[in-house]
Amino acid sequence: MAPDPRWLATAVEGALAAGRIHRAFFRQHPEVSKKGPIDLVTAADLAAEREFRALVAARFPTHVVLGEEYGDPGPGSGFRWIVDPLDGTTNFAHGLALFSVSIALEIDGRVDVGAVFDPIAEELYTAERGQGTRLNGQRLRVTSTADLADCLLCTGFPYSVREKPARQVEVFAAFLREARAVRRLGSAALDLCYIAAGRFDGFWEDGLQAWDVAAGALIVEEAGGRVTDFAGAPLDLASGRIVASNGAAHDAMRRVILEG
Repeated sequence: MAPDPRWLATAVEGALAAGRIHRAFFRQHPEVSKKGPIDLVTAADLAAEREFRALVAARFPTHVVLGEEYGDPGPGSGFRWIVDPLDGTTNFAHGLALFSVSIALEIDGRVDVGAVFDPIAEELYTAERGQGTRLNGQRLRVTSTADLADCLLCTGFPYSVREKPARQVEVFAAFLREARAVRRLGSAALDLCYIAAGRFDGFWEDGLQAWDVAAGALIVEEAGGRVTDFAGAPLDLASGRIVASNGAAHDAMRRVILEG
């Protein structure tokens, strides 16, 4: 199927619209509620997802939307938009300027379009399958660093971390022993984009949702990187486990994760 230019245009339009909502609410003490002990949602999350759903409904009436805040309407026409209207809600709620909106289009089970927008840095990452990754229109390429001792890595902890912290800490500690440094930024979508931009060499996390990684995974791959599950198999968006890297450091990262 030939790509429809409206697909990427819609992802970009939706991401920029969400960014305007984010900026309007940011550091204005928006109402915050809890979906779990440490899982937050704000008025900005809800407003951004509602606006994107309305955009898709008007432009592509047969498409469905899987979103973090309003769920999944079920089977559709083979076109499914996967959206995290505000990735990094905890950062946002605390006034920390590290958050993004992530939008992907999955066609017959494969993500073919992705856009991630950081409204504070004004960085728009876009990718179409087979067409490469761009940051504000400029082509991106991952690093070639292979030795973990020279790698800057990133990770995150799932909302269930309080229930099973030991394993998360063990793997984190193992990477601290082998990598140049490890960061935790709080937005998986941005973490992945930063690999594409050559700022990080690799990322891993357990317990993510499809909307956290759908766009970012494509953005990494189209910048020349590699994305798998912990076992090295192709990424399953439903599995929650992801390793993303420049490719050169991928197997070394997987070894650390599996050996812990």
